Amino acid sequence: MNRIVMRRAALAAACLCAALLGTTPRAAGPAIRYVADPGPSRLEFSGVQGGAEFKGVFHKFTAVVVFAPDTLADARFDVEIDLNSLDTMDDDRDSTMRGADIFDVAHFPTAHYVTRSFTKTASGYTTVGALTLRGVTKDVPVDFQFAANAGGAKLSGTARLKRLDFGVGQGDWKSTKSVADEVNVAFALVLKPKPAT
Repeated sequence: MNRIVMRRAALAAACLCAALLGTTPRAAGPAIRYVADPGPSRLEFSGVQGGAEFKGVFHKFTAVVVFAPDTLADARFDVEIDLNSLDTMDDDRDSTMRGADIFDVAHFPTAHYVTRSFTKTASGYTTVGALTLRGVTKDVPVDFQFAANAGGAKLSGTARLKRLDFGVGQGDWKSTKSVADEVNVAFALVLKPKPAT
């Protein structure tokens, strides 16, 4: 009888120690499939022209997000951007950017980003994925934060890329004297669960 009591006491003590040390194992939650709600979601970019920063947005894009913090191996982002939907609040600049020397939307109407790997960081997560822009595909890392909520989740983050790596800038626009090579991207996506099909 004393042995049974002692075993129970030892087990209880072990469980208590594990809880206090934060080592109680947690079951990994399955990755959830989300889609971006286009209304409240935003995809923005900024660059430097003539020494001054300019900003723009893409009004049309789709994003399918498969993510759960405990199952990064199953995570995946698939984003497609309608480049014709760019808006920098300057009609002349927008027309130039849609033209053959910048995005050339007549031949390359969309940009596509698909992730390959995910890593947990001190401030959130980093993913590395392939961006296809103007017919060129190169890896671009993205730093992001993910927060689940009752209605779905919020995904926000930033990325940096060099436009000339993708041939964005031909003719006079290839020079970095007037337009900087580096482009910053920021996004805030409101995600809702994607219904099973």
